[in-house]
Amino acid sequence: MQSVLRSLRVLEAVSEHQPIGVAALSRMLDLPTSTVQRILVTLAEAGWLRGTEEDLNRWVLTGQALIVGRRAMGEIGIREAAAEPVRALAEATHETIHLSVLDGRKRTVLIDRFDSDQPVRTYNRLGTASPLHVTSIGRSLLAAMTDEDVEWVIAHGLPRITENTITDPDRLRANIREIRELGYAVNIGENRANVCAVGAAVLGPGRKPVAAVAISMPDIRFDHRQVPLWGDLVRKAAAAIGANLRD
Repeated sequence: MQSVLRSLRVLEAVSEHQPIGVAALSRMLDLPTSTVQRILVTLAEAGWLRGTEEDLNRWVLTGQALIVGRRAMGEIGIREAAAEPVRALAEATHETIHLSVLDGRKRTVLIDRFDSDQPVRTYNRLGTASPLHVTSIGRSLLAAMTDEDVEWVIAHGLPRITENTITDPDRLRANIREIRELGYAVNIGENRANVCAVGAAVLGPGRKPVAAVAISMPDIRFDHRQVPLWGDLVRKAAAAIGANLRD
């Protein structure tokens, strides 16, 4: 059992920090270098990892991990359902559009991105995971969840990511009530400094929250007067994705 747990820890660490070498993994996981090397070789033989083309001693995930992850989250169906609404939202706003799925009750994972056509734009790597309370995507999903789920998230802690992160439970509850009224959430530098976003939840079969879409932009282009317009656009895009999923 211990060997399986260690292998999973290595796989998760590679997914978060790829490309990464044996020594760095050993320090990060507090495991002997020989143990980490043995696990890496085993995972490579099983088709989960590979060395990079530039340096075979730096490891990355293979397509096998991506396929399994997509199956676990229903990502393929969501991406197909979101393709046209996301493209239209990008054309309407000229900003980067993020599509993330709900991963349990604690975080979201970015599964698709439509990059802005502007020279200065935001960037997040596909596969990036974020706590629910720190992003417009996450809080829009919280607002679509039950009060019981919200309290579960609060009870498990609201870590501070930036100086703007909401960490007070009462303030988060008040913000969720506002999101439920508006139909969209706003993030102003709460997950990454100088990055703002407006997001809305996607409701799948049974009208359960399964994903969310957001307009992401650098704070130099964030205009409070535009928020109602962006909110309306992202809310309609999320509704269209949800309708495609439920068809």
